[in-house]
Amino acid sequence: MIQYTLTCSQNHRFDSWFQSADAYEKLKASKMVTCAVCGDASVEKALMAPRVQAARSAAAPQPEPSETPPPQLSTPANAAEKALGELKKNIEQNSDYVGKDFAREARAIHTGDAPERSIYGEAKPEEAKSLIEDGISVSPLPFVPGRKSN
Repeated sequence: MIQYTLTCSQNHRFDSWFQSADAYEKLKASKMVTCAVCGDASVEKALMAPRVQAARSAAAPQPEPSETPPPQLSTPANAAEKALGELKKNIEQNSDYVGKDFAREARAIHTGDAPERSIYGEAKPEEAKSLIEDGISVSPLPFVPGRKSN
């Protein structure tokens, strides 16, 4: 296992573990490495120092931990991130996740073949465009659904 410090195009920093450097590269190439804060798929490795432990006999005493805890990934950095988090929570609590069946399910709801309800999921750009052209209201979400987060 290898741990990388990553940063997205919005300058959010977060750590993530990968099976290997090759596994990271494959996941990144398939856009499956996303920001833990905003869901941005434009993620790069951040500059980081390797973790090297000194031998036990040569280990220097560790400083006392500070009284101020470090910021947590789940703590929003600003009001916009807080609002986005609340939107995501609201959608996930009040809608059904239909995954990659989003386009089919949205069309079935529109035609009355499925019960009317709020749904969210994944659609290819051409599927979303076809839904819009057919008068079916859809909107892209400004976050990655929780089931898809890394």
